[in-house]
Amino acid sequence: MAKALTPLVLLLFSFISVGNLGSVHAQQKTWCVAKPSSDQGTLMANIEFACSQVDCSILQKGCPCFVPDNLMNHASVAMNMYYQSKGRNHWNCYFGNSGLVVMTDPSYGSCLYE
Repeated sequence: MAKALTPLVLLLFSFISVGNLGSVHAQQKTWCVAKPSSDQGTLMANIEFACSQVDCSILQKGCPCFVPDNLMNHASVAMNMYYQSKGRNHWNCYFGNSGLVVMTDPSYGSCLYE
């Protein structure tokens, strides 16, 4: 009887271990950026959508994330602000398959991705 229980105990232990590993991964900080392959129209639409949901004043001229002044940079900042404000769920970085969740902080200079 003990031999029959051994696989069941091992299986149960593996589920417990995976569950704990998943919670460690869930605590990992992530950011959302625009995919480099995104076209200009998609980037513009992403900026418009994200900025209709969050305050994008950080992208205005003279603000920390204005430079470099290009759609890829501005879309990434706006998309990340939206993603962070919605709880960092992978679906909040989808943006029609033009968003990319990254584990490396994309902050630069005084432009902080929070």
